[in-house]
Amino acid sequence: MSKISQNCMSYTPTATADTTNLTDVTYLAIQGGTSTQRSKIVEVFQGGQAGASAPTFSILARDSTIGVTLSNTSGGRNAALDAAVAAIASPPVGFNTATTKPQRSSTLALLNLSYNAFGGIVRWVEAQGMEVTIVGNTASLGEISLSTFTGGRPGLMGAHIIYEPY
Repeated sequence: MSKISQNCMSYTPTATADTTNLTDVTYLAIQGGTSTQRSKIVEVFQGGQAGASAPTFSILARDSTIGVTLSNTSGGRNAALDAAVAAIASPPVGFNTATTKPQRSSTLALLNLSYNAFGGIVRWVEAQGMEVTIVGNTASLGEISLSTFTGGRPGLMGAHIIYEPY
């Protein structure tokens, strides 16, 4: 399979408590394409674009309420990295907007990716045996999101999640 990038060039995250609706275009998320499909997260990157100090408490977590009617808006993109990739019948869906909003689980936070969005960067790359995966397309294992937890002063940023269905 080919790797896919869910990304957004520039957005301002909103500090959101666990089990609270995420606000459109303030997060990046991936949901499995079928009830049995598996995908692994290969890389998560955030680059700060804020004009002043902006402590941003980012979390990669599983969602306890999954998004419904998913789309990418305001610069969100989901694209295969390999130009010659074969189409998957039911590919995973990368999104930053949903009619039913996803909610980050209060118990399934996987990575703390906090940083200062005033020019800071954070990059997490999977290590063998430390893969983060999603399976299916239902709560709480079939959707994952990169969002910002309460506290700090989240700042303008760009980000991507590279993942691979298998």
